[in-house]
Amino acid sequence: MDTPATPPGGPGGGASPRAGAVAGHGTVAGDGVAGPTVGEVLAAAEELWPATLAEQWDAVGLVAGRPSRQVQKILLAVDPTSAVVDEALQWGADLLITHHPLLLRPVTSVAATSFKGDVVHRLIEGGCGLLTVHTNGDSSVGGVSDVLADALGLTDVQPLQQAPAGLDEEGLGRYGELAEVSSLSDFAAKVFSILPAVAGGVRVAGDHDGIVKRVAVCGGAGDSLFEAVRSCSADVFVTADMRHHPASEAREAAANGRPYLIDVSHFGSEWLWLTPASEALDNVLTDQGHQVDIRVSNINTDPWDFVLTPGAG
Repeated sequence: MDTPATPPGGPGGGASPRAGAVAGHGTVAGDGVAGPTVGEVLAAAEELWPATLAEQWDAVGLVAGRPSRQVQKILLAVDPTSAVVDEALQWGADLLITHHPLLLRPVTSVAATSFKGDVVHRLIEGGCGLLTVHTNGDSSVGGVSDVLADALGLTDVQPLQQAPAGLDEEGLGRYGELAEVSSLSDFAAKVFSILPAVAGGVRVAGDHDGIVKRVAVCGGAGDSLFEAVRSCSADVFVTADMRHHPASEAREAAANGRPYLIDVSHFGSEWLWLTPASEALDNVLTDQGHQVDIRVSNINTDPWDFVLTPGAG
């Protein structure tokens, strides 16, 4: 049994990823037990990440692939980039599951002359399907923000914004309590330590020595949830892609400086979910009598390569 994948770049510290790391606990298909079809994987995904939990603007589900095709190898990744598709095809994956959609906005052509069209063509020609699990993976139990909350050791976890068509514990973002109070600087160091190393690092707004106990999190871009963060009286909000104006207005409206803000990598905050997601998918398929090889991509798809910061002197 292989161990879970090492984060690309290492957790906060730059260690090299281990190529071909297996994230799930499934047995490799091919020892006499048939792998599932794409359709059966879709049913398992629906059980874990119901499409009804997706935001109205989102585009989730099967993007490419025949439901009747048999699946022996599944690769999970955050983004359907060309490099990730290369990895999937070189490994011989039958299905690529990504968090972010390839075709979020309507298109009029998938000609191979564009990046997205080329990805579609190469997947089809390589016999690899593509499945998107986006905001339904954010809101579900065990989803992106649940994993982030768990990695930070939060207890009594609840959604920041409850899903209109889900269970009480489903919805966007999470908030909960630390087991012990922490300074903002120590808590920010904890956040940094659990995430894969990326060029942008971790940005913090607030009193270095400020006390943190209640924490709100949202994997991916969450600055639309500031009202919910204030309503739950969080001491700090951890999310990605904080824009200038929402962050500035949140600081101006803060009560006693709270909520403090911690801005992290969009990719990094969602990459944490891939290993638990692969394990959950493997468990469902195994319970249904299927065997499949499930891996997590070791490619860092954070778009930034380096950052310049003021010198200490």
